[in-house]
Amino acid sequence: MTDETTKPVQSAPSQAEPKQSASAPLPSHQPPSTRRALLKHAAGVGAAIGTAGLVSACGSADDQGPGRSPAPARRQVKLKMVTTWLPGFPGLGTGAERFARRVNETSDGSIDIDVYAAGELVDALGAFDAVSQGKADLYHGGEYYWQGKSRAFNFFAALPFGMTAEEIAGWVYYGGGQALWDELSAKFNIKPLMAGNTGTQMGGWYNKEINQVADFAGLRIRMPGLGGEVMSKLGATPVTKAGSEIYVSMEQGNIDASEWVGPWNDLAFGFHRIAKYYYYPGFHEPGTALSVGFNKDVWEGLTKAQKAIMKAAA
Repeated sequence: MTDETTKPVQSAPSQAEPKQSASAPLPSHQPPSTRRALLKHAAGVGAAIGTAGLVSACGSADDQGPGRSPAPARRQVKLKMVTTWLPGFPGLGTGAERFARRVNETSDGSIDIDVYAAGELVDALGAFDAVSQGKADLYHGGEYYWQGKSRAFNFFAALPFGMTAEEIAGWVYYGGGQALWDELSAKFNIKPLMAGNTGTQMGGWYNKEINQVADFAGLRIRMPGLGGEVMSKLGATPVTKAGSEIYVSMEQGNIDASEWVGPWNDLAFGFHRIAKYYYYPGFHEPGTALSVGFNKDVWEGLTKAQKAIMKAAA
């Protein structure tokens, strides 16, 4: 308080009062108890600032607590994937590349998958054996290509007049299909996962008009899986060829007809330039599932989190 006869001194309006730092001398006019409280507060602020700097530089406080060791560095995983598709082929080849990219991004770069298209490391139809034998770590393809190993593989790709895309997904994910698939593939040292679906396919490209069942007699047609066996019952001669071989085979007259996928994929191969007739729909593949198959030893060597990333990316 001031004396009633004395006016308080005012600060000059053009000068701002300087802020006192935590280390500045305490005003001598403060009572002792107030000075002790301010000193205690200033000490607390300084300690907090020091601790924050330590945590920022060295990691979280939990990581640096008593008895805790620094978090281990992430294990880098590098895998080789072979495919049954040509490099960059629409939908199929690009699907394999997209899977590898998703895995890398989701794992924050800790899993790197090198993609080898058909013919770059092994032939298209050699992908299964390469993974089974450990020459590659995983494949991207269609399970009916392996029916020479077991006819049961067709159930995990497509069956004539079989399941649609939605139905096969429901069966594999929720109806016990995955367990049966695991049991079958384990015999060949492989762990399979479903990786998309083509949807209902077209009936194929023909250089011979089909008007009746008798027209199939003697027809040489590229059609894999059980669909090819149906064609055989109709009198045709089915053959299995990789996609990259179809155009030349038809152009040279080695086959009379071929199915592939549908307009988008077929256009990329240019089948419309060498075939006269295009039929639909494809009874042989009403909803073809695609797949990735891991060498079982490689799969078991992944962590739980890494396996979850693979399933989510597929």
